[in-house]
Amino acid sequence: MEKENYLKNGERLDDLQLNGLHIIQNPEKFCFGMDAVLLSSFCAKTIRKKDKVLDLGTGTGIIPILLSAKAEPAHISALEIQDESVDMAKRSVNLNGLDEKIDIIHGDIKTASLNFGAAVFDAVTTNPPYMNDNHGIKNPDIPKAIARHEILCNLDDIARESSKLLKTQGRFYMVHRPFRMTEIICTLAKYKLETKRICMVHPFVSKEPNMLLIEAVKNGKPFVKFEPPIIVYETPGKYTEQLLEIYGLQQHTP
Repeated sequence: MEKENYLKNGERLDDLQLNGLHIIQNPEKFCFGMDAVLLSSFCAKTIRKKDKVLDLGTGTGIIPILLSAKAEPAHISALEIQDESVDMAKRSVNLNGLDEKIDIIHGDIKTASLNFGAAVFDAVTTNPPYMNDNHGIKNPDIPKAIARHEILCNLDDIARESSKLLKTQGRFYMVHRPFRMTEIICTLAKYKLETKRICMVHPFVSKEPNMLLIEAVKNGKPFVKFEPPIIVYETPGKYTEQLLEIYGLQQHTP
């Protein structure tokens, strides 16, 4: 089937610039951002080829699709509650020939352990909503609001279910906002997810971080490593070589 035949009204096909992979998105709903790309690269450092991985709140499936190429785990399951996103994710998986590698499942994060069972995954990844009821104004567009605000699940739900789903010594990966770091570490610890690795993402070297990448281990011992920060822009509009390397791109100069 031609790639264009996978698309429905309002959708577009985006080239991921990685192993010929593409993803179906609807710009009127919600499109993946840099956070998903950074998280997939952060995960790929320690996810193993034998691992069974679960992505919580997968949206249109961007993290599983990227991980399939960057980390090549044995299998990836991906859970999403919004029907339209599930449909797009399934079509993207099929388009990329990844049906045997990635399963897209319609379901609720709050009851994920009932869907899959306890202690079945080696790794859990998630790019969750960043804002709770005290943070910012909710977008009137429901899909965008669900992606950005803790409407259908919150940080506690994600930590609780991830801990149940992970095997002992299983790894949990998340991208979030630095202003919630204390809350994140405490919530993870509450469910025996010990923070082991943190990387801050700064828009410019002189600016404070605006993203946080975190890895925790179920029943891990207390010890945390801070990785060198990721700097996004060298100057306004010009990405750093560090970021281009993550994206697998090269800087274009006039």
